[in-house]
Amino acid sequence: MLILKKDLLEKILKQIKEESPNEACGILAGKNGVAEKVYEMTNTDKSPATYFMDAKEQLLVMKEIRNLGLEMVGIYHSHVASPAYPSGDDVEMAFYAEVSYVIISLKDKDNPTVRSFKIEEGKIAEEEVKIE
Repeated sequence: MLILKKDLLEKILKQIKEESPNEACGILAGKNGVAEKVYEMTNTDKSPATYFMDAKEQLLVMKEIRNLGLEMVGIYHSHVASPAYPSGDDVEMAFYAEVSYVIISLKDKDNPTVRSFKIEEGKIAEEEVKIE
């Protein structure tokens, strides 16, 4: 299960709406499956169908997370026009089996769908997302 504070979710929703029609992405930091901090990342693909995080930016964020005594608990990105379910690219790029992969669909812009998955060796397992 991933626990996401309501204010963090609101920050993510604001980011993905601003970056639409391109996919938005970011990193969730925290401990024990509880997200405590959101890092909005740059999607270098600048695409409505794919995302790729800026490598330098990602390295700086990972250092900060470690220095804060936190860990990466999740990676999030938006799907602009498709359901909140991992695409083939999402599965292929899922390098961290221990983290949650959060996908927010803007297919219904007035009612975004938030889902989370564990992805390991190409296998997708949905997990509960608890908004507090």
